[in-house]
Amino acid sequence: MFPTILQVETTIDTAINAAANAAMAQNAVPQAVEESYSLIDMCLKGGWLMAVLGLLSMVAIYIFGQRMWMLVRAGKTGEHFMKDISDKLSDNKFRSACDLCDRTDTPLSRTIKKGIEKINLSDAEVKAAMESTANREVAKLEKGLSTLASISGGAPMIGFLGTVTGMIKAFFNMANAGNNVDISLLSSGIYEAMVTTVGGLIVGIVAYFAYNFLNSRIDSVTNNLNEGIDEFMDLLQQEGEE
Repeated sequence: MFPTILQVETTIDTAINAAANAAMAQNAVPQAVEESYSLIDMCLKGGWLMAVLGLLSMVAIYIFGQRMWMLVRAGKTGEHFMKDISDKLSDNKFRSACDLCDRTDTPLSRTIKKGIEKINLSDAEVKAAMESTANREVAKLEKGLSTLASISGGAPMIGFLGTVTGMIKAFFNMANAGNNVDISLLSSGIYEAMVTTVGGLIVGIVAYFAYNFLNSRIDSVTNNLNEGIDEFMDLLQQEGEE
């Protein structure tokens, strides 16, 4: 027997109502809310050791900025500085040469000025005086680098300490919970362990690269000083021959 038109219409209405009810039920299911967190929130979950790492990072940034400022100034001697010194020494204008060194005010100029002040002594004494001045200038540039090196090595160790304390905290909470262990009891300890590890590694790696970069720049200044001393001694020998 074939279904009547009324039966067909009833079946279609039933299907439509079922689909509509299913859609309403699906919409009624609460959607998961995506949680977002900021870098500050993540750092706060790392515990008090993150404050120590933050302090070390600020010290490292300060040392790097200060040393870079001094190194940039140290490299501004000028291409024609030694030629101007040579011209003044040829004309026996020693006072004028010293004034030029004072105006330039760089490690090389202060080293050359020391040589001019000792120009009446023997070549060996002049060179020794200039090398002593150059060593003092390099020591000034290296000030604070030992602290930066300590930060590069100590920050990861502090991060690993946070890993241990965080895991101790997680296991302590789990032991106190007994049979009612919940993931929320472990989350704070695990957060502390992971965040401090990442923070310590970041601070240590940045400080390590900053230390090596500054050392390379200081080596460049040292080579420049040695070349300046040799060039000045050549000038004295040429003047002596004349």
